[in-house]
Amino acid sequence: MPEPDMIDPSAPAVRLAIFTDFDGTLVELAETPDAVEMPRQLADQLVRTAEKLESALAIVTGRPVEDIDRYLDPIRLPVAGSHGAQRRRADGSFEDAGAAGIRIASEIAQFLEPLAMANPDLILEPKAGAVALHYRQAPQLAEDCRRAMEEAVAAVEGFTIVPGKMVFEARATGVDKGAAVRAFMLEEPFAGRIPVFLGDDTTDEDGFRAVQELGGVGIKLGEGDTSARMRIADIASVHALLRGLADAA
Repeated sequence: MPEPDMIDPSAPAVRLAIFTDFDGTLVELAETPDAVEMPRQLADQLVRTAEKLESALAIVTGRPVEDIDRYLDPIRLPVAGSHGAQRRRADGSFEDAGAAGIRIASEIAQFLEPLAMANPDLILEPKAGAVALHYRQAPQLAEDCRRAMEEAVAAVEGFTIVPGKMVFEARATGVDKGAAVRAFMLEEPFAGRIPVFLGDDTTDEDGFRAVQELGGVGIKLGEGDTSARMRIADIASVHALLRGLADAA
């Protein structure tokens, strides 16, 4: 698979829009969502890259938007949170899953609470319009988590299950990272640019496909089957790529 240095952002007329996952792509995965470490130099680099790309840099993540703001404070980038159920545009305006989506996600979380309470190593993460059940600290419960999530989703309408790295997530059907990228690409400052999507997980595959259908490139971090056309070795390489794109711009 080609390496990402084949992208030549310094070529004439090439204007990039960068979309990147957060956990496992910008920062190392941790045992719990709250345990990740955000290096200050990374936040500074994101600001520099965004400035060089005329603000055409967005984080597209399974986390709620407020989580990203907490890690980047006081920086406020465009963000698609909860896999696109929330989205803050470059102009600061905001959209979310709406009352119905938030209510259904809450019902799913309530259904899963007994399993999480009976197994303290599980982490139930309600979000605005989505629900994640993490079993990183209890991998032996993977099948129990899958069955419980399937039962919860079967009891409601309009939600689907997306597996990730040691997590099952329920989200509204049609809401995914690819749809979030497509929405950003209709707006300034992303419109008219060549999109690049960086990610590491199965939930990023929708983003890879979306940017490639729009004439851009998906870049997969690490091993595993992927639809991305390029691959990058590790998180340090992601940081180096962001620096390189800023320098070239």
